[in-house]
Amino acid sequence: MELKQLFNQITMKYKRKDNEPPLATGEWGWRFHHIGIPTSEKHDREEYLPKLKLYVTGFEDSPFGVEWMRFEPGSKVHELISKVAHVAFEVKDIEKEISEKNLEIISGPDSPSEGIRVVFIEHNGAPVELIQFQS
Repeated sequence: MELKQLFNQITMKYKRKDNEPPLATGEWGWRFHHIGIPTSEKHDREEYLPKLKLYVTGFEDSPFGVEWMRFEPGSKVHELISKVAHVAFEVKDIEKEISEKNLEIISGPDSPSEGIRVVFIEHNGAPVELIQFQS
């Protein structure tokens, strides 16, 4: 049986109990990094990312990893990412995670800044970001 088929069978049958962490953190070793929340409101100390036509703020000083994202008209960021909050996980090897799991890529892999690689996947109608820091 192909690895992706086996993965699908396991995850489709998996039912998490209330006191258990999700598979991503409990079994796969992914580490929570942040939650990105789309907004149309300006926030203090926004940082502009011209490549993405996007303003971000909050990540650097949020004890909970909350990041606000405000998109300019014409942003080439996938519509799902610009409309629905996403959770981001740090992974050791993006390619390994993509190849081992049945992940539906909606954006990337890409490098938004030096030493960082990201990919966005879609799961049950929600965007999920995987981040890999290169040393």
